[in-house]
Amino acid sequence: MIYKFRLLSDEAENFRRDIEIDSEASFHELHKAILEAVGYPDDQMTSFFICNNNWIKEVEITLEDMGSRSDEDNYVMSETIIGDLIEEEKQRLVYVFDPLGDRVFYMELSKIEFGKDLEAARCVKSTGEPPVQTLDFDELMSKSPASTATSEEDLEDFYGSDGYNEEELDGLDLDNIADVSSIDDLY
Repeated sequence: MIYKFRLLSDEAENFRRDIEIDSEASFHELHKAILEAVGYPDDQMTSFFICNNNWIKEVEITLEDMGSRSDEDNYVMSETIIGDLIEEEKQRLVYVFDPLGDRVFYMELSKIEFGKDLEAARCVKSTGEPPVQTLDFDELMSKSPASTATSEEDLEDFYGSDGYNEEELDGLDLDNIADVSSIDDLY
């Protein structure tokens, strides 16, 4: 089977990459295809997260064995076949390309082609420029909402006060905040 993944970024307008890869390929091969498609060097401790429909991270696939607790499944990119963890169209993932800045590409399995195989991954659609791969410390700090606070009151608004009013939460439908049917609905 051939899987077609769509990658989007919330940082770069009009950025999109569509990558086709065989379902029997490893996550490491997908990692390499993404880096090639966006022109990033392979010098970060990247990882994939399989997400639910609300983009909540559920399963992590790491670049290196991180020696997690023995009671948890530990998935390493080079040892994990994509088709073993992803089987349905519209499955959501995030690819963390800048772990220090917690910056990601949003991914979705947009299409499955049955009865076909693919020798090597390929980028079949490329539009827009990707965001820079890493931000330096000063850039990270300048993007922090706390760094733009100009008064004690601004900092209190950012960090919150000592208490909160439970009535402020009444009426919020917290279960449907991130309820979108497709990655395309984000943009």
